[in-house]
Amino acid sequence: MAAPLELGPEVRALYDVVNCLPDAGAPAAYCKRVEPRFKRFREHWGTKGTAFLKALQPEGLPKELVYPFAGGDLMMGLATYPEAEVVTTLSLELAGDPRRLKGLDAARLTKSLDAIAEAAASTLSSNDSKSVNLSKIQQGDLPGQLAMHLMGLALNGRAPVAARCFRVEPDGALHYYTREEVDALEGKTAEKLKSNWLPPDFSPVFANVEVEHVPVNEPAAKPRTWRHIAANLSNPGNEAAPGVLKHLAAKGRVAAMTKAASYLLWREDFGLTRQYLVEHARFMISDSTGVPLRFWPKTCTIQTYGAFDQTFLRTGPTLQGELKDEFAKQPRRALPIRFGYPDGSPEKKSHLFTVDCPP
Repeated sequence: MAAPLELGPEVRALYDVVNCLPDAGAPAAYCKRVEPRFKRFREHWGTKGTAFLKALQPEGLPKELVYPFAGGDLMMGLATYPEAEVVTTLSLELAGDPRRLKGLDAARLTKSLDAIAEAAASTLSSNDSKSVNLSKIQQGDLPGQLAMHLMGLALNGRAPVAARCFRVEPDGALHYYTREEVDALEGKTAEKLKSNWLPPDFSPVFANVEVEHVPVNEPAAKPRTWRHIAANLSNPGNEAAPGVLKHLAAKGRVAAMTKAASYLLWREDFGLTRQYLVEHARFMISDSTGVPLRFWPKTCTIQTYGAFDQTFLRTGPTLQGELKDEFAKQPRRALPIRFGYPDGSPEKKSHLFTVDCPP
């Protein structure tokens, strides 16, 4: 069987540019715009946040992290679970084609990087993302979703060493695209995964990506793996593409997280994804957009941090009340960072809760 098409050099070149590495050729104006945000992320979430979040986690967690509704946010995935050896992010956005960087003139490169900087701004500075901006960067000369995740690698001190694209088969297996398959699909474009999203302008080959990465200062270290799967995690989406949840279920127990997820896990039409998390999360960290408390088994332990009065998007009054009551009855625990959405109070209080479900 033919080997998968290796895209490591293209992904590494993109990593260098979006992270403004020396001699990468990134426009000075772009770097001036993003570097203060990189600095803030490293000092706030990447230092203080990582130490705090790691201290919440029990010993012996699975080394696999599943992060649904991740939207370009590998930066917080790695900051939250720095010991994860395999990270899977899932969102409506497709990864994108890393080969397009080669040959871009200065004007087109600047235009594409400006769009990526705009999309990444809220993720870097306020720890959530705006869907409209994520949708926009599915088009253009650079792969926006992949670029944001590569920022996440750099912000956590890691660098890509290999990459390939794949599709998820109906039984959950991963099929890696060969050069011949990539060439055969060159004339086709991928389908968008939500009706009001901008359609991708690249081949379906580049929907999902797998990147092996190592510490920046330890190039000979054993690589870890990050995969991004483009998926509609609603019930209809999961029924149309059943392989995604089958792939996740085959991992067994995992660490999990979500944040700034528009309260989709509160809705019955996202019940299949919610049930997957309930059945497979050994430990989960989330803001109020996580799995509502009533769905967790009684054997799981809930701990709250920060303060919560009402939902950011004014949704689900009954579930909102249950979460508010839980925060009120537990001792007030300090939360030194914002994690996803604030609550919907005038004070915009930061909050999160953990769910510990022992074996």
